[in-house]
Amino acid sequence: MSNARQKSLADINENSGFDAVVIGGGVNGIGVYRDLSLQGLRVLLVERNDFASGCSAAPSRMIHGGLRYLENGEFDLVKESLRERDALLCNAPHMVKPLPTVIPVTSLFSGIFNSAASFFGWQGQPSSRGALPIKLGLSLYDWVTRKNRALPCHSFQGTAETRTRWPALTREARYSAVYYDAWISHPERLCIEMISDVAKAVPQSIALNYAEIVKTEQGYELTCQRSGQRFDIQPRTVVHATGAWLNQSVTELVDEKAGRMVGGTKGSHLIIDNAALARALDGHMAYFENADGRVCIVFPYQGKVLAGSTDIRVETPCKVRCEEDELIYILESLRQVFPDIDVAREDVVFSFSGIRPLPESTQEFTGRISRGHDVKRLPGDVPQFCMIGGKWTTFRAFAEQAADMVLQELQKPRRVDTMTLPIGGGKDWPENVEAYAENLKASHAAGEGRVDHLLSHYGSGAEQMQRACAEGGADVSIGEGALYSQAEVRWLIRNERVQTLSDLVFRRTSLAITGAISSGLIHALALLLAEELNLSQTEVAEQERHLIEELSDFYGVTPEMLAERTKEWSKKCA
Repeated sequence: MSNARQKSLADINENSGFDAVVIGGGVNGIGVYRDLSLQGLRVLLVERNDFASGCSAAPSRMIHGGLRYLENGEFDLVKESLRERDALLCNAPHMVKPLPTVIPVTSLFSGIFNSAASFFGWQGQPSSRGALPIKLGLSLYDWVTRKNRALPCHSFQGTAETRTRWPALTREARYSAVYYDAWISHPERLCIEMISDVAKAVPQSIALNYAEIVKTEQGYELTCQRSGQRFDIQPRTVVHATGAWLNQSVTELVDEKAGRMVGGTKGSHLIIDNAALARALDGHMAYFENADGRVCIVFPYQGKVLAGSTDIRVETPCKVRCEEDELIYILESLRQVFPDIDVAREDVVFSFSGIRPLPESTQEFTGRISRGHDVKRLPGDVPQFCMIGGKWTTFRAFAEQAADMVLQELQKPRRVDTMTLPIGGGKDWPENVEAYAENLKASHAAGEGRVDHLLSHYGSGAEQMQRACAEGGADVSIGEGALYSQAEVRWLIRNERVQTLSDLVFRRTSLAITGAISSGLIHALALLLAEELNLSQTEVAEQERHLIEELSDFYGVTPEMLAERTKEWSKKCA
């Protein structure tokens, strides 16, 4: 167990009283933990697994206004989402970047009555969207952001220009529209950065992963899963930010008869290594309709291509994987938009899936279910606040909504507005990134790839990380051409609440999602983790075994694939 975790547990043992306990360490829970802590409250964040390991680790990686929400008449949600998108572009510029997006358009007028029909309660599958409704939607997009425009306005291209710019695009596309949203490179790392920001600014607040809280006759009991230690907790308020598991957490901790507040839909995505597809996108995301009316996406992502997604109703939440029929669905959708590019299942280097925590709904077509958010107060000796719905882009606004209700309950004023508050490495982000990168390269004798790696992972903290890596003398890669260094991984373990090998591979680094993880790298990381956390040979072997099983069972990366990647690297070096 790390020294930092031991100190947190000692602090809880010394003072078990908290103004608020937040249950659930996804992006919404972390957001409200951050917001309440910055108002001067003592807050405890409890996550039973690792931080950002559930739905928060399985988004489309888009930070967007929600163009299709206009069709559902959710204008307020689109306005809020666009505002929050632009805020993230400013507050986390090292991870949130503009994303030019192309929409292939096959007709002029189709779909013009979709929005009108939804207002009259129609719940069915929408018809194909033509140029006119798309033009209307994009014009509304531009109009909402007209006063504080952060991204360019949309444009329309005719057939000739569309063919010139995207020659591999389906011949059925008579026109194309280009607009801008944004994408996030490391959503899990942004969550960790918010927790680290709180630790620096408000040390009396505590965030614990691998911990559980249960209701007892005396109040609440916290259990540390790593040590087995138990603590009685006295919260003044409790915030339930458990996402798709909200119904269960409220039933267990508050009221067995509380009723359903959320439903869920499963969304799966693929990470694809296909150079032809990457070239065809030309730096853009393609936003298109599949045959069933579901909007699909595909865009360049960290040297690979991300494609998705499915939208399947789920009654009972659990850890999920991309199933065979979903993989086929996504690959077939790509053939519709880029019919001449052969994307084979062998090109899929990683897949991931999560359950979207949506408000309980009777809508037949899952695309019609609102992506909005709300907070419900449940009375009791300890007031409970339930965070319902929400999406990645609007986590700050959702956290603010929940925090304001808690502050009102406790009769505390709001001291800090988080709207313009930088996150992690977004603080002091240089205006001239190129000059900053050149200076970093020169002052630390770092190669261009290493500098880009540091900037994308740590933002303005890149130089601090590079200095930390140099403190022990010569630093070396963890192996197989990876840009992560041994000293860097040691720093992550010591400073970012790493408890398991899975934490490192899935959420503190991008080794898994980029298809870089291999049997050789797993062993190298396991040795570093064992040294830092003083693990026995048995413990580290068990962690390796568990990670390999997890990759195979839930992410489509088999032991054979892991071994082959190490073998291929050995061939390159021979």
